[in-house]
This record gives sequence, C-alpha cells and structure tokens, in this order.
Amino acid sequence: MADVSGRTGLGDQIRLVAWLRWRVLRNSISNKNRRLDLIGLIFSGFFSLLFVTGVTVAFFFVTKSLFEQHLESLFGLVFLALLVWWQAFPILLAGFAPQFPFRTLLRFPVKLSAFYIIGMAYGLADSAALAALLWMLAMLAATVVAQPSAVPVLLLTCLLFAVMNVTIERLLGAWVEKLLAKRKTREVFFTLFILTMVSLQFLNPLMQRYGHTLLPMVRSWVPYLWLLPSSFAGDTVAQFAGHHWGAAVVKLCGLAVYTGIFTMLLWMRYTQLYSGEELSEGVRPARTERRAALSVEDARETVTFLPPQVLAVFRKELLYLKRNTFLFFGLIFPPTMLLFFSVQFAGPHPTAFKKGVPPDLFFPGMMAYLVLILIAPSYNCFAYEGKGIQTYFTAPARFREILLAKNLITVSIILCEIVLCVALVGWRVGLPTTPVLFATLAAIVFSIVGQLTIANWASLSYPRKIEFGKMQGQRNSGMSVLILFGMQILFGGVSTLVLFSGRWTGNAWLPAEIFAVLAAAALAGYFSSLDSCTQLAEKRKEILIDALCR
Repeated sequence: MADVSGRTGLGDQIRLVAWLRWRVLRNSISNKNRRLDLIGLIFSGFFSLLFVTGVTVAFFFVTKSLFEQHLESLFGLVFLALLVWWQAFPILLAGFAPQFPFRTLLRFPVKLSAFYIIGMAYGLADSAALAALLWMLAMLAATVVAQPSAVPVLLLTCLLFAVMNVTIERLLGAWVEKLLAKRKTREVFFTLFILTMVSLQFLNPLMQRYGHTLLPMVRSWVPYLWLLPSSFAGDTVAQFAGHHWGAAVVKLCGLAVYTGIFTMLLWMRYTQLYSGEELSEGVRPARTERRAALSVEDARETVTFLPPQVLAVFRKELLYLKRNTFLFFGLIFPPTMLLFFSVQFAGPHPTAFKKGVPPDLFFPGMMAYLVLILIAPSYNCFAYEGKGIQTYFTAPARFREILLAKNLITVSIILCEIVLCVALVGWRVGLPTTPVLFATLAAIVFSIVGQLTIANWASLSYPRKIEFGKMQGQRNSGMSVLILFGMQILFGGVSTLVLFSGRWTGNAWLPAEIFAVLAAAALAGYFSSLDSCTQLAEKRKEILIDALCR
C-alpha cells in the first residue's frame, strides 16, 4: 500500500478519484430525499439557465458588433466583465457551488500533481465557470461570423484566460478557507460582506445625486485598467485585428505571465495542504470556573403563561440567535432594503420614477417582501440542531411543544421587524388608508400562520444540516426551497386578489373582512396540525437523525 502512488500513473489516479466521486453521487441519489433534493435544485436552476442564456445572446451580439464596427479596443471591458463575474459570483453563490473537501483526498496515496489537477477540475465545475465558458463560446461563434481570421487568437486568449481565472478562483478559495478557519474571523468577514452588499444597493441613488462629481474621479481611474489581466486579453485580440503582430504577442505573453504567477502561488498553497496542514478552531484547555449556585429567586420562572417545555426550547432558540451572527446580522437586511425601496420608488422625490408609488400599494408590497425574507428559515427550522436533534426524542416533550417554541421565536422576530418597518414606511412614505392598513395586517397574520403550518411539515420531511459560522455549502434542501417558492407564489397570489377585490367591488373594507376570516382559519389549521407533526416526527425519526447528525 505504501508504494501505490509510485506504481499508479497520474491519469489512473485522477480516473480512480473521478470514479469514486461518481459512485458516491450515484449512491446518494438512491436515497429518496436526495432525489427530491436534486429535483428541487433542477427546478430552481431552470431560472438560472434562462439568465445565462440571455447573457450568452448578449455576448454574441456584443462581440459581433465590436468586430463589425472596428471597436476591438473595447474587448478589454468584455474580458473585465468575465473576470469580475468569475471571481465575484462564486462568493455570492457559495452555498450552491460544487463542494469537495480536498483534505479527504489526502487519505489516499495520490500524487501532488493529481491533487492539483483535481482541484483545478473542480474549479471548472463551478456554476460561474460553466457560465463564463459558455459566454466565451458565444464570443467565438460571433467571431466566426464577423471575422473568421481572428478565431485562432481569440481561442488561444480565451483558453489562457480561462486557466488564469480558474487558478485565481481556486487560490482565493484556498486563502479564504485558511482565513476563515476561525469562527470569529468568519463572522467578521460575513458582517463586512453583508454591509458591502447592502451598501451597493444605494449606489444608484448616490450616483444620481452626486454623479457629476464622481464621474471625473472614475474616469481618472480608467487608464490604470491596463494593469489588469483582462486588459492584456482584450488588447491581444485588438492588436491582432489591427495587424500589429508584435504587440499582440507581447500582450499574450503578459497574460501568460499573469497565469504563471497565479499558478505558482496556487501550487505553493496546495503544497502546504498536501504536506498535512491542519486548520482548526479549537482552543487550548482552560481551567473550568466553578459556577455559583442559583438562588430561589433566580430559578423562579418569569414567563409563566408558557408551558415549561415550550419555554425551555424558546430560551434555547434565543441563545442560538445570539450565537448565530450570520442570522443576527441578517435581521438588519430587511429594514435597510425597505429604506432603499422607499428612496427608489416612493416618497415625495423617488429616484426611479417621476411619481412615487402611493402608500396604498407600497405598504402591502413591502410587508409582503418582509414576510418573504423572514419566513424562509422556518422551512428548515431544525437546521442548526445537529446531534442535538436526538435530545428531542429523549426529552419529556412532544414535537408539538418544540415546533410551537420555534414558531414563537419566528413570530417574535417578524413582529419586531414589522413594527420597525411600519415606522420606517410611515416616516418615509406615509401610512396607507385605514382599510388597507387593517387588511394588510390581517394578511400578514394569514400568510405567516399559513406558511408556518407548511414550514413545519417541510422541516420534518426535508431536513438539511447547517453549521454555525460556516459559509460554504450552507443551503436548504432543494425540495424545501421548491416548497418555499411555491408557497410564496400561492399566498402572494391569494393576498393580491383579495387586496384588489376592494377596488373591484367598491367596498374598501371587504379585503380586511376576508383576511380576518382567512387568518382565523389559518390559526385553526395551524393548531390542529401540531399533533400531526408530532406523529410525523416519530415516523421520520431516522431520517431526521441521519440528515442532522452527519
């Protein structure tokens, strides 16, 4: 066994690892939940395919237009867009990217070269990389139509540019993995990332107000873009189209130098991994301090209207909320986006329209958006339990009480967010008329309670484990996402029809009356479903433990 790596060729090692991964994937699909998860992901990916197809058509016509109008000097901007997409989108889609724990390969006697090539292959399997490769093929197809003589140089440039981007993406991933080995570092990184994404939403309003002062500053930065590898790729094509062969070769060599530098850095990083580098966030043992005994006053319950089982789980969920920095900072996102939408589409001076959206339409829309964002985690409410899910089956509590406590913390969070957002809407846009206000509040009750009933069933049927402080691979089950998507469409469509029924009939209070009946029915259905969920949890005990304890 010690000499397996020496007697097995590089190609054989890669083939064996690929065969192993294929067997693991095929065996996982034999599980019913994994098959449903795959179906949900395929359905969700259909909309991504539409986006990629539209951008592919755009790349084709842009490339064709640049050749026909002799604007080859702008190819650097096209390659810059590919570079930004290739490096930025995997961060935004980290939870859905192909995941592979490379350290598990080190259990097998693989060579360092095989380890490196497999890492590069997984970089090509990334969704952003596949989309970028498809867009490059569209550029080549447009070149065949517009200027066939430039096909060889564009093909060579695209191949070199693709290798460089995959290398950079894998290098950034390896460095970020080392940087985020500690939980505190991950939380700081995630906080900065969320703040950056939220800040970008306000870029358009700021540009409209201060664009005349920012535009000259941006133009002064444009000449420095020639230092980027995308400029070398674009200039290679431009110089070749202009019959400047020497300049084209120099630019291509510059792109090759970039690729070589990043390849060397990635090889050094993978060498450290191959040599046995271990990233751990464990802390050294410390002396345990003796806790003081609780007095009778401290041990006395302050919330007496809740059953003790519900209260215990409710307190545990509050502690989880404090511990989960990702979710905690996620609560800042909905009010911030509501403030952004009020600047763009409503208020006395909207930046997107000449006339703002009236409060009677803006207020229900924003409340629907708020419920959409905050109710989503309930469709996988056992995500952070891990091995603690076994405690629920041994504790003197039914899943009726457990689900009630989890739903109660969700309702409490949504209630606090709604109060804050109603105050923001009242300040920025103004509150709607009284019938619309009461109808919207009743619709919120109907939507939340109705969706919590479905979410409890989805959480028990399609659980998916999520770890604290981790970004890669953290997503719900594909079937759970599909159910969430369908329920949002269903409840949103019903609520829209009911809200507009007041205008169609001329009775302003009719939507409030209908939503009051629907909310009462949803409440009755919710409490009657809790016992059924308890029985379902017992039936799916093994599935829950298997999914959350792995």
